[in-house]
Amino acid sequence: MSIRPASEEDAARKRLHAGLLMLAGRTPAEAAHAVGVARQTAYKWKARLDDGGIDALRSMTNGRPAQLDADQLRRLRAALLQGALAHGFRTDGWTPKRAGVLIERLHGVRFSDAHVRRLLASVGYNTGNAQQRHAGWAAPAGVRGGGAPSERTARW
Repeated sequence: MSIRPASEEDAARKRLHAGLLMLAGRTPAEAAHAVGVARQTAYKWKARLDDGGIDALRSMTNGRPAQLDADQLRRLRAALLQGALAHGFRTDGWTPKRAGVLIERLHGVRFSDAHVRRLLASVGYNTGNAQQRHAGWAAPAGVRGGGAPSERTARW
């Protein structure tokens, strides 16, 4: 198997190539091997191909749509940089629970702590190691592992 395609365009190219191979008589397993995807994926593509033809493979949405758009993620990043104190918390430092409260205040959407961690990572924020998170520890601003990220330490 190969690594995920770099873009939706690359993914569509793989699907179309596999679809053409299957239309030419190759099995889904052979097509999967040829384009570097899991056999199960090629079988899903085959089902779509049978239902809607080659055009059904051009654009496919996978998974649930994102609940926060790029602008909302930018606003989240800016709010994190302001620090927890600026958003009414008694001490500075961001934990997934605090960030979840902030996201709900800003955008009216509630997420699990696990998803909040993924969102924080997507905007370049490191919430620290598991021991620190479970202990409720938050490092001072600019210190890796907690606190508000600084431009110097954050991985943007």
